[in-house]
Amino acid sequence: MKKIAVVAADGRVARKAIKEAVDRGFDVTAFGRRDENTGDAQTYVKKDIMDLAKEDLEGFDAVIDAFGAWTPETLPQHSTTLEHLCHVLAGTDVRLVVVGGAGSLYLDGTHTAQVQDLDSFPEGFKPLAHAMGVALDELRSVKDVRWTYVSPAGDFQADGPRTGSYVLAGEEYTADENGVSAISYADYAIALIDEIESGPHIQERISARW
Repeated sequence: MKKIAVVAADGRVARKAIKEAVDRGFDVTAFGRRDENTGDAQTYVKKDIMDLAKEDLEGFDAVIDAFGAWTPETLPQHSTTLEHLCHVLAGTDVRLVVVGGAGSLYLDGTHTAQVQDLDSFPEGFKPLAHAMGVALDELRSVKDVRWTYVSPAGDFQADGPRTGSYVLAGEEYTADENGVSAISYADYAIALIDEIESGPHIQERISARW
């Protein structure tokens, strides 16, 4: 049985990933800020991500980093929290699977422009996309952690259905035959757990859409 830790586990994406993993029979420990376990994880530990130490994450097959911040003063924490997790996991065999963003997906194979560079990209989301993109760029330089960064589709639907299927892609923004790039939190969670279970994408960014 695989043992998975989910950090910053109180958010909605984290909860979907926890449920998906538990439903598959995995042993899940959630680390969060709430006083008690309100999700599906078998074990809950109240602990801030920045307080995690090496001994907290020993013995796990994978760690899902579901950290998210949206206010101007907290956006830099996308970098600082990821840097801390990399420090904790450096030199171990534990996989680090990061819940990423879509704004840093490239528009084509030249990798010169990103989704967040489009005029149509919502102005209100640009600071978040930039902060997450910076964190990804910093993560790319980490060579002693078995990390995988997973970007969702452009339309990331919190309450979308769990269809049970998705299309796995790479660094470029992709869409279906109708030009739609979307995925639900529930199906994105399937992609996360599939990657932990059997995915080979070590030190790579991948993406998932319907």
